[in-house]
Amino acid sequence: MKTNFILVIVFFSVIVFALKVQYPTGIVGLTEKDGAMGCICHNFENSDSVSVWIEGPDSLVLGASAEYKLYLSGGPAVEGGFNLAALLGKVYSIDSLTQRMEYVQGDTQLTHTQPLNFVGDTIFWRFVYEAPDSVSTDTLYSVGNSVNGDGIPTDADHWNFGRKFVITIYDAPISVDDNIPSANDFILYQNYPNPFNPSTNISWKTNKAGRNIIKIYDISGNEIETLVDGYVEAGVHSIIYQAKSSMTSGVYLLRLISDNQSQTKKIVLMK
Repeated sequence: MKTNFILVIVFFSVIVFALKVQYPTGIVGLTEKDGAMGCICHNFENSDSVSVWIEGPDSLVLGASAEYKLYLSGGPAVEGGFNLAALLGKVYSIDSLTQRMEYVQGDTQLTHTQPLNFVGDTIFWRFVYEAPDSVSTDTLYSVGNSVNGDGIPTDADHWNFGRKFVITIYDAPISVDDNIPSANDFILYQNYPNPFNPSTNISWKTNKAGRNIIKIYDISGNEIETLVDGYVEAGVHSIIYQAKSSMTSGVYLLRLISDNQSQTKKIVLMK
């Protein structure tokens, strides 16, 4: 019985080592999404001394994107790495500290490009999550590894699974009825860049002079601020919008109202 147990350990160690050779600067397929056993090439048991968690919006409009952070603390706290997976949506790199790697066909996960040095007792990685195109509840799975930095995977390194992060995906509510304008009335163009931080260009075209109102709403339909409210001549108009410092990352609604008609665009702030 003892011999069989040792053989099983060796077998799984070889599998993980093979993955490490294939992906020398990161590794995927280690989260609880597919029932994986975690970072067992370092230590066969996860450790409560290590904490892994995700912070970011807990609800998004279907198809929208937002920025999130994955935190790692505890353990030897010299260097750290991670693996991140989404059940339904997609995750993307936002800087050179992370990379996307295919785990199985159609499932691309996120990991580090190289071990990140601890500064203090906590480190973090930034990433973008893209919601699926259907109303649902999605889950982000994670695992973090805190190592002593000697380059040798042993039980002196500690790892743990992260707390599952649940995201509600839903249709955006509209606070007032949208009257669809004819092609001859006006056009609200998509802001650029989008996503943005902290400023973006907002443009619109109106084919007749009159009062134009442009407002920003949060995803629940609550008004954030008024950007334009006044008489404008016919033609193309543009303003630079600077997000308030109090606004958090997420999806907002940009609405143009003219002559009792309106158009709305979704805009995404990433801080």
